Amino acid sequence: MTAALLIDFGSTYTKLRAIDLDRRVVLGSGQGPSTVASDITIGMKAALADLEHRFGALPRFKYRLASSSAVGGLRMITIGLVRELTAEAARQAALGAGARLVGSFAYRLTTADLEKITLLAPDIVLLAGGTDGGNSDVILHNARALAASRIGCPIVYAGNRAAADEAASLLAAATLIVTENVMPEFNVLDIEPARAAIRRVFIDRIVHAKGIDRASAEFDQVLMPTPAAVMEGARLVADGCASAGGLGELMVIDPGGATTDVHSVASGEPLTPGVIPRGLPEPRVKRSVEGDLGMRHNAATVVEAAGLDTIARDAGLPSQHISALAERYAREVEHLPGNADELVLDRALARAAVRIAVARHCGSVETVYTVNGPAAVQQGKDLSALKTVIGTGGALAHGPDPRAVLRMALADPTAPQSLRPRAPRLLVDRDYLLYACGLLGAVEPEAALELALKHLKEASNERTLVA
Repeated sequence: MTAALLIDFGSTYTKLRAIDLDRRVVLGSGQGPSTVASDITIGMKAALADLEHRFGALPRFKYRLASSSAVGGLRMITIGLVRELTAEAARQAALGAGARLVGSFAYRLTTADLEKITLLAPDIVLLAGGTDGGNSDVILHNARALAASRIGCPIVYAGNRAAADEAASLLAAATLIVTENVMPEFNVLDIEPARAAIRRVFIDRIVHAKGIDRASAEFDQVLMPTPAAVMEGARLVADGCASAGGLGELMVIDPGGATTDVHSVASGEPLTPGVIPRGLPEPRVKRSVEGDLGMRHNAATVVEAAGLDTIARDAGLPSQHISALAERYAREVEHLPGNADELVLDRALARAAVRIAVARHCGSVETVYTVNGPAAVQQGKDLSALKTVIGTGGALAHGPDPRAVLRMALADPTAPQSLRPRAPRLLVDRDYLLYACGLLGAVEPEAALELALKHLKEASNERTLVA
């Protein structure tokens, strides 16, 4: 038997999946507390002991690959020239790399901006601005400001190519990676090189800073942040590999305790004749992170965003009871539902988080009036024709009614301007394997794809997608 061990150093738990690469099946799962604050090897050994207890004697693993979102993940800020252009391009690069975006700045950095950045304590700064050969004054001002600041984290330069050498000279004392411009021409995105550079910094420096390398005897390498692993898993399931096709354009939804993440692998171009796209072109592989829609850390915010009466109706509970439970969740973020009331509230919170997060991720169409008359304008991605929506994460993997939650991602007749999926298949990643398949895809893409397809199940009846 040829086996692989896929590891997720999470903020709360270290999770393991042991995979039989020959048969493309899960051999076993294990988890232990992520003891990052003390010694991560303790949690890793606990997870291995749990896996061994469930599975029996562990095999010799051909691969032992890891991802991490420990200690809150990769904290990142972006700096661009114009908020709607290079700053937005930098934001998309950061999110696609699996970072947790804690701040985004545009134009010339002020003293107040620098103080705020220092307080945010980022792990990485992404510095962008100007098209190649365009405005260089602002990005050089910002490089000079960063060089004179107390900000000591690595900096990825992904701005005006003509200013790169001078910016590198200004930032000579910093750890600097220079990569291609995220917007080399007006309204043209090139964010993959910046994503790759961010992941390199994560592997080279952040893994050490978070103490994950203390457990290096138990794994071969940390490949990427966990959100990036999930995104790579989504990309693999959508596009397939050289020897096998995927499912085509799709969306992945992950309602978690701190955020609700939405990934889409789709062009998002207008599908209705005559509709005019507006704004930056959207990346085909896109991730959005809704930091106010966490089902534990931000339960009260989810209730507020959805409306207390809406949550109460959905859960069938009194409003006062909803408020009390939401406050408890914020205090006890690791709390799991222990009775019927908590189960129905979790379902209602998940449904609300999915509905709001998907609406934010998808584009919309509105009518604008020009000198030539009314015109239909699209902002964001048109995902109305997607054939597949996949749910992953605890609320969907372990919830009793994932279909009812995933249905909240669908188009709503009361919001006809929203370009949400109309009639996709609803699938569930019950075994929480997308991150594992994203990691495995880097070394065994065919096995990773077959494993993912074999373990995706129809949300309606839990039928396996591929026998």
